[in-house]
This record gives sequence, C-alpha cells and structure tokens, in this order.
Amino acid sequence: MEMKEVRPDPEDRRLYEVVEGIDQDGNSVEAPIINERALTIYLNGQEIVTAMTIGDYPDCLAVGYLLNQNMLTAEDVIRAIDHDEETATVVVRTDRRTDFEAKLKKKTRTSGCAMGTVFGDVLDKFETITLDREARLRTSCLLSLSRQINTMPSLYLKTGAIHGCVLCEEDRPLIYMEDVGRHNAVDKIAGYMHLHGIPAAGKSFYTTGRLTSEMVIKTVQMGIPILMSRSGFTAWGVSLARQANLTLIGRAKGKRFLVLAGHQRLIFDE
Repeated sequence: MEMKEVRPDPEDRRLYEVVEGIDQDGNSVEAPIINERALTIYLNGQEIVTAMTIGDYPDCLAVGYLLNQNMLTAEDVIRAIDHDEETATVVVRTDRRTDFEAKLKKKTRTSGCAMGTVFGDVLDKFETITLDREARLRTSCLLSLSRQINTMPSLYLKTGAIHGCVLCEEDRPLIYMEDVGRHNAVDKIAGYMHLHGIPAAGKSFYTTGRLTSEMVIKTVQMGIPILMSRSGFTAWGVSLARQANLTLIGRAKGKRFLVLAGHQRLIFDE
C-alpha cells in the first residue's frame, strides 16, 4: 500500500494571522505572520518541557521529542496521547513507569531556534548507532528534491519565519513538517514515523535550516543515513556526521551542493 504523503497547509488559518502594516513605499499592506504558542509536554505524570510551536501535530511533536531525548524507546507501548488545546498540554502515557527527574537537571541548550535542548545521555546512544552503509542517493534525486521542496506551497513561502524538514524516498518528498524551530520540525517527523510505523530504510532527510550538531544527532537517532540542506554547516555537525558515517550535504541550491561527510553514498548521474 502506498504511503500517504504529508504536506504543509499554508491555508490553515489556525497557524497564521494577517496584520496591517506599511511597505517600503509607505503603502498600507496586509501581511500574513506565523503564530507561535506554548505547548507543555508531559510523559505520564511528569512535566518534561514547554516548547514554542505553531501548534499542528502536537501528538507527533510530543512523541518525537521524547524519542529524540531517549525518554521513549522504540519498544515502549504508548497507551494514550491526550492533547488539551485549552490548557496547551499534551500528555503521552505509556505502560512503562517513567521518572526522569535527575535527567531533566542536566541538559545542553543547542543552537536550534526556540530553545532546543540535548540531554547528556543522548550522545551516549548516538555513539552506538550504525547507519546503513549500502544506502545510496543519486544526484539527480538530490537536485529534484531540492527543486520540489523549495517550490512546494508552504507556510515558509507564505509567511517566512519558519523552518521545514522533509522525510524523502529517492526523489519523492514523503512527510513535510514545518515549525518555528527546526528541532520541532524534525521531532514531528520522528513522532509521525513512530506512530505510523514508517521505517528509516531507504529514506533521506532534508532540512531548510543549518546542519548543526542537533540536526545530525537527531537524524542519526532516527536511523536515516543521508541528511541534506540548502543551508550551511557547523564544525561540530560535520565532526559528528563523520563519526557516525552520516552523509552530510549542504548548500544545495540549483545544481550546486557540497558534501562534507559520507560522499561514498552519492551516485553522480546528473
């Protein structure tokens, strides 16, 4: 059965509002601007984090965040996910009893927008992951993905001030999520994959933001061997990608791109 594709909905009026202003010529204009709101994530009875988000896919955001912070495992049975829009909370309930009080005291603020965090033991797990060495990406697919994603109707094109992440298969964008922080967008995809049983095999990952340590860590934790962006790199991001044997492709604009790790996975057919 063919997988359902997920696309941004730039016409969803819950996600943006229109405000009046003036342009460079002093003319009155109406401008769409993105909404951001607080969402507090709970795991069972414990408050974990309050994230600033645009508000869509709260279940995926919560599950993906917990997975990427090693608070949930792939083996955990999720009993329920309760989202209350009025109190701006989402509670993930599992069969396993959890207690992360000590873990929550030790965290590293990342360079991600809207207060991204990485906990110390995330790197411990990172060092144990082996990515698929046989995965390949044709450069014709890379150029096609870049073109499709950058022209697809999105909140970014409508409002700006937002990041996007896309799960891809060959030259096909599968799941496109947006948020005010790129870490939120990648967490939404991780959560969606987990909740819908979508495997990492044969997939690649695209982000509109910088290729930072956080993006590398989360992509590796999701088991995806190829990460690409139209933006640039950070030194720690490149170092971690090389350590994990992750293919890292940046500055992908038009027919140009730069590979700083894992170049052996590319097939130059364009």
